[in-house]
Amino acid sequence: MAATDDTVADDDALYVLTAVLLTPARYPGVLGDDYVAACSSLGLEPYAEGYGLVLGQDGGGARWTVVVDDVSLVAVAIASWDCGMEYDLSPDGRSVVSALPGWPLALAVAAPGVPEPHDPAPGPEGSGPAPLAPPDPECWGPAQRRLGADEVASRWAVWRGRVEEGTVRRADDTSGDQDGDEGGDGSAGDLGKTRDGTAPRREEGDGSLRHPGVRRALAQARAYLTDPPPPGRIRSAFAPGAARTLRVDGPGWSLVARTDDMAFVLLDEEPGEVLPVGRGPELPGLLRSLDALAARPV
Repeated sequence: MAATDDTVADDDALYVLTAVLLTPARYPGVLGDDYVAACSSLGLEPYAEGYGLVLGQDGGGARWTVVVDDVSLVAVAIASWDCGMEYDLSPDGRSVVSALPGWPLALAVAAPGVPEPHDPAPGPEGSGPAPLAPPDPECWGPAQRRLGADEVASRWAVWRGRVEEGTVRRADDTSGDQDGDEGGDGSAGDLGKTRDGTAPRREEGDGSLRHPGVRRALAQARAYLTDPPPPGRIRSAFAPGAARTLRVDGPGWSLVARTDDMAFVLLDEEPGEVLPVGRGPELPGLLRSLDALAARPV
């Protein structure tokens, strides 16, 4: 990929490692609760067409996130890579919107033949934006909560299986400390574990939703039906059969659901916990209504 600004140009080229979409229907949850917030975190205008984020290293090994407006090109590259096919992602320089130092996501890969990934050197007198960086895995907060919800959505069958096995805490289990002062390290590996690292117990009962945080999340999600939220706060993606996978976010909570099944809720005040919500009599209608409002991939 051609250089994108003077700093990158000093090292001739950007070696592309991966790319992600930033559109109302699909964006890295780590960036915000909705598309507008995600764009704002990168200093971008929330155009309806969206952007592609190309993550790579320059010839000196520095990390860069290049924002391009050729969304179709980036989408084709991602689809090809997901199918195990090679694809040379080389956006035209005219499609480049900006080049941001750092990466907003943690990558386990690096370009061969260049120095180890590192943040670019600051400009004169520290000018320029601070380098992007993934959230601290040792902490739990909104970014880690959204990352956890993204993981549940991408590995639905695994998490659904844990409910069947009884190894995920039910949403109606109010046992234990609720203050959220302690918890896991905020990484995906800690999701669904109790504060002592063991598999949480599954409470047998009538399935009534007694957890106040879950009740709050469902009530706020229901309020979206009469007061639609910013674009991207409700997203709908493909799922097996005729179902859809829903990702819904709000202040302090994230919801992941299948329209033909149950839901999971993650809360800021419940570090590392995934709270299942049984289908029950009201959830199907709520999910159908949310899906009707959701942003969908083109």
